[in-house]
Amino acid sequence: MSLKSGDKAPEFSSVDQNGNQIKLSDYKGKKVILYFYPKDNTSGCTAEACSLRDGYEQLANLGFEVIGVSPDNEKSHQNFIKKFDLPFKLIADTDQAVANSYGVWGEKKMYGRSYMGILRTTFLIDEKGIINHVISKVNTGDHLNQILELIGKP
Repeated sequence: MSLKSGDKAPEFSSVDQNGNQIKLSDYKGKKVILYFYPKDNTSGCTAEACSLRDGYEQLANLGFEVIGVSPDNEKSHQNFIKKFDLPFKLIADTDQAVANSYGVWGEKKMYGRSYMGILRTTFLIDEKGIINHVISKVNTGDHLNQILELIGKP
């Protein structure tokens, strides 16, 4: 399934880094940056998270909530948040249910090996739960500016 701009964002119910229930519907009336990344504490994922961290206040002032999603467990997320002082929630999608519902769990290839994993993707969702933008070619080191340019706030 390939989601695109104008589609309704799939509802999800999962847990955050503290084991608290988190659902997309909790954010109705708010804009959401839902970003999927492969693994905590890896170079690209850390660069992406830190780019969003550094611009978190700016994004919040524009009305956005930031939520990260990866297949890592709650403890891994807690360590990642603490190590890099991340101000946003991370979903522990250990069963890949959220990733599957957004169509971002798929086959990847590295060093001639095929395996299943997260296809790094960011969804910008409006206050009504509609996807405004899908970023499938994520610039991990400058993801903040990539988002700001898309929404016309460079």
